[in-house]
Amino acid sequence: MAGTVRAPAVTGRAEHLAGRAASAVRSPSAPGRVGASVARMDVTWDDSRRAFADAARWFVRTAALVGDRWSRPALGEWDVRALVGHTSRSLLTVETYLARPAMTVELASAGDYVRATRAVAADPAVAVRGRDAGAALGGDPAAAVAEIAARVLPLVESRDGTELLTTIAGGMRLADYLPTRTFELVVHTADLATALEAPLDVPATAAAQALGLVADLAVSDGLAGQVLLALTGRTGLPAGFSVL
Repeated sequence: MAGTVRAPAVTGRAEHLAGRAASAVRSPSAPGRVGASVARMDVTWDDSRRAFADAARWFVRTAALVGDRWSRPALGEWDVRALVGHTSRSLLTVETYLARPAMTVELASAGDYVRATRAVAADPAVAVRGRDAGAALGGDPAAAVAEIAARVLPLVESRDGTELLTTIAGGMRLADYLPTRTFELVVHTADLATALEAPLDVPATAAAQALGLVADLAVSDGLAGQVLLALTGRTGLPAGFSVL
């Protein structure tokens, strides 16, 4: 990273709401492409819920560092405001989808969800929704993000993970959907921290779950060898490589 900037003081409404958010949750296969979710993690609901909460709190803290840099370039065609808006949807979709109960399970894991939504994720409309979500955060985006987290975290805390919800890709259990939101929060908060030249201090719980999903996707798509060699310093990865 090029350097680190001193974080501006967090004051006023954003500080109050960030505090609310922080206190809301207690603290054998053939080679090549293989079946879905072979590397699926066994994570308890309590651990998954904590990982989501820790990722959300990191996002709130990082958004509070923006200060007056909302128009700074951040990721692709997004500025900081649009990136924060897109990332806030990782919280908002949990709230929205819980209000739309499903009748059956169509996607049995977080990895299944990512694979099922690849075409949607590549749609140019995603960039537009990010900008719209950023605009919807209003005049004090950091406070708005903290308020969303303070609302959504207790909602998740009150559930047991067995709830069926309707996602953009079909019916899922909350326990299977939530890790996808943790993953999005982790990756995009890392994007935000990079844009702000802030530390990449990913919470350990959230990092472990995000990396577990990456492992699931790499194994199921036959990319585990490339990833393992790269992560152990043997080789690099091709330009544009992604498990998404």
